[in-house]
Amino acid sequence: MKASDYIAHFIKSKGCTSVFELSGGMITHILDSLHQIGGIEIVTMHHEQGASFAADGYARAKGLPGIALATSGPGATNLLTGIGSCHFDSVPGIFITGQVNMHEQKGDRAIRQLGFQETDIVSMAIPITKKCYRLTSATQLPEVLDEAFHIAMSGRPGPVLIDIPMNVQRELIEIEEVLSSPQHIPEPSPVPENSISELIDAIQKSERPLILAGRGIRASETIELFQAFYETVQLPVMTSLLGLDAISYTHPLRVGFLGAYGNRWVNMAIGESDFILVLGSRLDIRQTGSDVGFFEKDRTIFHVDCEAGELNNRLKHTNVLHADLKDFFPAILHQCETHNFEPKSAWFQRIAELREANSDVKELGDLQGKINPNRFMHALSKRSAGLASAYTADVGNHQMWSAQSLELTNDQLFITSGGMGAMGHALPAAIGIYFANKKPNVMIAGDGGFQLNMQELQTIFRNQIPIKMVVINNKNLGMIRQFQDSYFDSRYQSTFWGYSPPDFEKVSLAYGIDAATISEESETEAALERMWEQPDRPFLLQVMVGSYVNAYPKIAFGKPMTEMEPDFKPLEMEGT
Repeated sequence: MKASDYIAHFIKSKGCTSVFELSGGMITHILDSLHQIGGIEIVTMHHEQGASFAADGYARAKGLPGIALATSGPGATNLLTGIGSCHFDSVPGIFITGQVNMHEQKGDRAIRQLGFQETDIVSMAIPITKKCYRLTSATQLPEVLDEAFHIAMSGRPGPVLIDIPMNVQRELIEIEEVLSSPQHIPEPSPVPENSISELIDAIQKSERPLILAGRGIRASETIELFQAFYETVQLPVMTSLLGLDAISYTHPLRVGFLGAYGNRWVNMAIGESDFILVLGSRLDIRQTGSDVGFFEKDRTIFHVDCEAGELNNRLKHTNVLHADLKDFFPAILHQCETHNFEPKSAWFQRIAELREANSDVKELGDLQGKINPNRFMHALSKRSAGLASAYTADVGNHQMWSAQSLELTNDQLFITSGGMGAMGHALPAAIGIYFANKKPNVMIAGDGGFQLNMQELQTIFRNQIPIKMVVINNKNLGMIRQFQDSYFDSRYQSTFWGYSPPDFEKVSLAYGIDAATISEESETEAALERMWEQPDRPFLLQVMVGSYVNAYPKIAFGKPMTEMEPDFKPLEMEGT
C-alpha cells in the first residue's frame, strides 16, 4: 500500500470525517489519496492558519482530533498559531506537514536551507505540542499514526505534529489494509477516598460555596457527570470563559461568568464565598485577577485537575486532587450516595440580590438608543435558540460581551481561543464546527479580528455553510483602545490612528453572501429575523456600536476582583 493511501485509510478508520488544508507541493500525494479513497471531506481553506483554526473548531465540536494539512515552509509555519491554540485550550489535533525529499534536506551541513521551502517545523512546534514526529521511513507510519491519535486524546488533550517528507509519502508499505487497532481506553485511576471524604465534608460545612467550572469538563467529555454532580450537591456554579457551556444559562444553579471581565455579581459573590471547588480550570490571571492573595483569603479551595503542574501553581494554598475528571466524578458521586445535601437557601438568595443590583445590561449606562452590546447578545441568544448549535467568539471586547450575556442552552457550545487569545480564530473555527455536526452556528467577531481571516468568506460561500456571522463594528480595536485610555492618556496609535475597517456588508455581498447592517437598538429584532429567515444559508450581520463603548465591568488591575472598573481605578499597568 502506498504510504499516503495508508494515511487516508487510517484517518477514515478513526471516524474523522473532514480534513482542513491549503494545497501545496509537499502534500499533493496525501491530498490525492484522500480524494481517491473517499469518505472524508477535504475542506480547502484560503490560509493555513484558517485550516488550523478550523481543525480546532472541528475537534471541540466533534470530540475527535481535528486534522489539518499543510505543505512545507510557509504552509507549515502558518499552522503554528492554530497548533498553539489547541495546545493551550486542551484541544486534540493531528497536524500533518509535508516536507521536502530527504535527499534535499540540509542535514548537518552548515547552511540554512538546501531544498526549496525546506523548514525545520518540528523544532518550532515542540513547545506547543504534546509530541512531534519527524518521519524518515514509511514503515514508521502505522505505529506513529496510532500513537499520535492516542496521545492527542489521552490525559489533557492537545495537538500532535507529524512531518512527512515527500519521498516517504510515496513509499510502499508491506501491508494489505489498515489494521484497525482497538481504541485506547485507559484504566480508571483511583481517586483517594480520604480526599473525596474531606471534600464532601468541606462542602457540607460551607455556608457560601461556589463551583468554578472550566474547559476541563468539556475536554474530558464529562458534561453529564458534572450535571449529575452539581445537582446532587446543590452548589451554585460559576464558569470560566472556556467553561461557559458547562451549564445552561437558565439552570437555577448557574451563577454566571467570573474573572477579569466577569459578571460583576459573580466576582462579588466570590468575595463573599467561604468555599470554592475548582473543576478543570487552571486559575490563570484572567480568572483570579492579579491579587491572588484576595482570591485565597478566608475561603477553602479544592482544586481538581489532571495536570499536576497546574495544582498550586498561581495559587499556593489549595487542597489539591490530582485526578482526571473522568475518574473524579464517578468517585465522588459514589460517595455522595450516602450523604444528604441541602441547598444553601440564604446563599442563593444573596447571589440573586447581587445579580439584581448589578445587571449586565446596565453596565454601559444609557446609550441613547444606540446598540447596547450586552442587550444585543441577549436578543441574539433568544432568536438563535433551537437553531444555532454553537457560538464562536473571536478575541476582543465582543468576546467579553458574549461571555457576559449569551444565553446558552444545554445543547449549545461556546468556543473561543482562550489561552492563545488569537484574533482571527472565530470565522475558520465556525467552519470547522459546521463540518463536525452539519448544523448552523453563530460566529461573533469584532471588526479587527474578522479582518485577520476574512478570506474564509470564500470557503463559506463555496460550500454554502450556514454560519450566521455577527460582526461587532466599532471602527477601532476596542479592547486595546480601552487599554490606551487607562494607561496611555488616550493616545490611540494603531487602534484608531493608522487603523480602519471596511463596510463588512459590502464585503459580504461581494463574496455572494447576503448581509445587513444595523446601528440602532430598535433595528435589532427585524435584523435577527432576517438573519434566520433561511437557516440553511450563510448570512452576515454588521452591528455598529459606539467607538468608545467599553467592556465593563473589568477588574481594576492590582486590586481584589470585587473592585472593578469603572467604579475603581487600577493600581498599576496590566502585564497580561
